[in-house]
Amino acid sequence: MYKAREKEMAGNLVAETLRGGLFTRIVGKRLLFFQEVGSTMDEALRRAERGTEEGTVVVAETQTASRGRQGRAWVSRTGNLYLSVVLYPSLQTLPYLNSLCGVAVVRAIANISGLKPRIKWPNDILLEGKKVAGVLVESAIAGEQVHHSIIGIGINVALEADEIDEIAGGAISLNHASAGDIPRDELLREILQQLDALYIQLNHGDTPVEEWEELLDTLGQRVKVTWQGEEYVGFADGIDAQGSLLLREDSGTMRTLAAGDATSLRPAP
Repeated sequence: MYKAREKEMAGNLVAETLRGGLFTRIVGKRLLFFQEVGSTMDEALRRAERGTEEGTVVVAETQTASRGRQGRAWVSRTGNLYLSVVLYPSLQTLPYLNSLCGVAVVRAIANISGLKPRIKWPNDILLEGKKVAGVLVESAIAGEQVHHSIIGIGINVALEADEIDEIAGGAISLNHASAGDIPRDELLREILQQLDALYIQLNHGDTPVEEWEELLDTLGQRVKVTWQGEEYVGFADGIDAQGSLLLREDSGTMRTLAAGDATSLRPAP
């Protein structure tokens, strides 16, 4: 169950979430809310470096220096959902955190909204072919020891994407897709509970890769991937046991591309 939460104010998202009940064993043990923060990832990192307990969650109403994969900016405005979670996985479970988080977000969105999101490998959550959410995993490893992993999740709940030039045409919000008003407290609660259940299962040897693969829109498509500074074009044939993309180039060469090393993936002619 949860413990004390920082900066709790009447009407804040964390307080509303807790009032509805949160039943988790690891994720959400400690919930911290900030009206504004540079980045939930950076705030969670500072706490991880001080040894905060596993499952600590940082939630922010807005971020002034948010980021996605490869340091790309993420538009952060009020009315959406921004959170980061501190975990201490083993070296064996670490490769599955990206797929675990993707499955948790898709499950949560589906359960709360009735929508049916898909995933663009490795970590974009799509509705109607447009990005509605993103996942980011950053880890610190020393030798054979994982010091910490920070999972970041950003979800467009009420964002008017078409009014923002840099994402117009490529992003969508849950409220727009559902033609309704998705309750953020229910969505946050569901995400934390799904993350918790999947993480516990992972620690017992049950990986989320099979379910994640079923949700991938990328497979079977001709794509161009920028990986370790080089571009590769071919068909996305599948994924391996750890979620790396199996790309069959036109020459017949099969490449295994790790999610953490891929900087972009887009349709190819």
